[in-house]
Amino acid sequence: MNLTNQVCAVTGGAKGIGLATAQALLARGARVALLDLENIALDHPRALSIRCDVSRAADVQSAVNQITERLGPIDVWVNNAGLARHRWIPDYTEEEIDLMLAVNLKGTILGSQAALKAMIPHKHGHIINVISTASLRGIPSETVYCAAKWGVRGFTQGLAEEAAAHRIRVTAILPGGVDTAFWDDASQRQAPKQLFLKPEHIANGIVSCLEMDDFCVPRELVLRSLDDSDFSVKPA
Repeated sequence: MNLTNQVCAVTGGAKGIGLATAQALLARGARVALLDLENIALDHPRALSIRCDVSRAADVQSAVNQITERLGPIDVWVNNAGLARHRWIPDYTEEEIDLMLAVNLKGTILGSQAALKAMIPHKHGHIINVISTASLRGIPSETVYCAAKWGVRGFTQGLAEEAAAHRIRVTAILPGGVDTAFWDDASQRQAPKQLFLKPEHIANGIVSCLEMDDFCVPRELVLRSLDDSDFSVKPA
């Protein structure tokens, strides 16, 4: 896909991987909508900022309507919004569990659903789901996050099969450790950020998948730094 003038939506676009992805897409000539509940500090003539709670279907559909009206039909949808609460299993509150499943899992399902509906009439599009290597293995103090991401990975595999019938591509991006605010409250784990990838590395991986020939479907891309490994856990 040539990204020039393509209409791209990125959830969780206020910072981290989402913001880096939006900037990379803009650099390639795309028109980009950034969706987030936080303020988005990106001033660009081809960028559109939309306040959106990805766990609410009405918010997501409203975002689709605004994007279509102001930028045009959606070509790319990047489900990047996500969050974590780093806790030992007995310490999670019900509210934290609900929030993590709502944003990480339900938010990806709602975003994919809305994007697919918008793309099917045109028989064209690419949905990118930013997941995590937490969908590959269970991690202490990340159990609920793992549960959500394993769910997203399974959903994405089914989505890819359904979307292919409409000539729409679906790709799962599985980053390992990335130096973002994700780790700010990870007191239970030793997170050596100097060994992590930067958000720009993930953004470049996303763009590389998008720019492949439309006949080629990159189903799953795992991205880890050369020094990334499973991290040691501090004693409880």
